[in-house]
Amino acid sequence: MGKPDTRRLDKAIQQTTRKLEAVQNREMWPLNSRERRAVLGAIGSGAVSLHRGNGTARADRRLDTAWQSAETRLTTEITALRMERQRIVTEAAKTKAAKKSSGWW
Repeated sequence: MGKPDTRRLDKAIQQTTRKLEAVQNREMWPLNSRERRAVLGAIGSGAVSLHRGNGTARADRRLDTAWQSAETRLTTEITALRMERQRIVTEAAKTKAAKKSSGWW
């Protein structure tokens, strides 16, 4: 019994971590369509209110909320992937321990 095969999960964790870092740097590429629409809508409404001479506080809040929801989503994905990886490793260890203890010597 070798090591558990976690390469797929390790790669997914690494990719999601890269996406989270990109979102924290305010890059648009890792956002899904709903989050992208929210960010662009907040930018557009801020530009309109600035052009009209009003403040941009509401648009800034909407923009911060959109980025925060993207960060929360990616953090949750990373947590779920890490939990799944840990479950696979634990399951493999239990199987290995059971196999060792079932021997007659």
